[in-house]
Amino acid sequence: MRTIAIVNQKGGCGKTTTAVNLAGALTQDGARVLLVDLDPQAHATLALGLDAESLDENLYEVLADAPDAQGPPRLPSVIHAWSDHLHLAPSGIVLSALEQRLTAERAEDRTQRLALALADVAGSYDYALIDCPPNVGVLTFNALRASGEVIVPLETSDFGIHGVQKLLETIALLTDRIGHDLSVRILPTLYDGRTRYARETLAEIRGLFGDLCFDTVIRSNVKLREAARRGRPIGTFARSANGALDYGALAIEVAAQAQPGEVDLAPLGVADLGESLPDREIVVEFSDPLASDVRIAGDFNGWVPDKDVRSTVRADETGRVWRKVISLPPGTYHYRYVVDGEWREDPDNPNAVSAPVGGRNSILVVN
Repeated sequence: MRTIAIVNQKGGCGKTTTAVNLAGALTQDGARVLLVDLDPQAHATLALGLDAESLDENLYEVLADAPDAQGPPRLPSVIHAWSDHLHLAPSGIVLSALEQRLTAERAEDRTQRLALALADVAGSYDYALIDCPPNVGVLTFNALRASGEVIVPLETSDFGIHGVQKLLETIALLTDRIGHDLSVRILPTLYDGRTRYARETLAEIRGLFGDLCFDTVIRSNVKLREAARRGRPIGTFARSANGALDYGALAIEVAAQAQPGEVDLAPLGVADLGESLPDREIVVEFSDPLASDVRIAGDFNGWVPDKDVRSTVRADETGRVWRKVISLPPGTYHYRYVVDGEWREDPDNPNAVSAPVGGRNSILVVN
């Protein structure tokens, strides 16, 4: 089970929105996902339609008492099934009292409660996504100790950039104390590409954090709020909305990073690549007068934009044209462009199919 903590000490940056909608997007491809609401505000619990105050038990009961090696696992008793593939470990305001409850324990003991609880259900899920509170306390420590990966939602603003730089320093210190490495990725959120400020800020984020950034950018989209009010992930509420497309694209990136260098691409609909046949040099072009950055990703490069791709750009009467050169053996491939962080199908290619996690993949046939 891959365990991913979604962390930022700044509120309003899209942590809960990311936790809920990434979970929903992953389940659309058949993954089994446990959403862990570790925020006493219980927004993830509310976003899946549960009233936190009406629940008899939540994560507090799981984490407050030391695990009983002789008794049954505690976590399964508080989990609620939202769907066959998406389950929720709910929160409640009482969770804010956990730090005081555990104050007498050793730091190592009080920060590994969640890791021990998740170990009891690891065989039941493909992913555990942890929605963390907007601070760095005992709950966030528990999330980091339990996780192997961290996603930091970062709103495209100057204040957001400053805060996340401090957060990365804090995570580095925490991981040193915790004693295990964490893979950290930055997710730009609340992006409005219509404004020059947002475009410049996104460019600054990519310049500062480089490969730590996801290629996916989460655009501002009112449908995300409407879905949360209905108690549903966006992919089940408005499948064609920008929010659904963006979190579907993020799910592709997350799934593609499952085993770096040994990615299982079968869930993404990858065709037989025919590695024993000689490669062909394939050239595709993309033109957009408003774009500043265009890359290509597909099952031929593990859905990592521009990996193993030779890329050039030129100007013509329509604006800028990006030329992508890829060496491929005969076969059928799925791909998309990443245009200023937004995943798009090829507008010049009529051959496309619905992607398992939302949106459409263009089809490339190499004879």
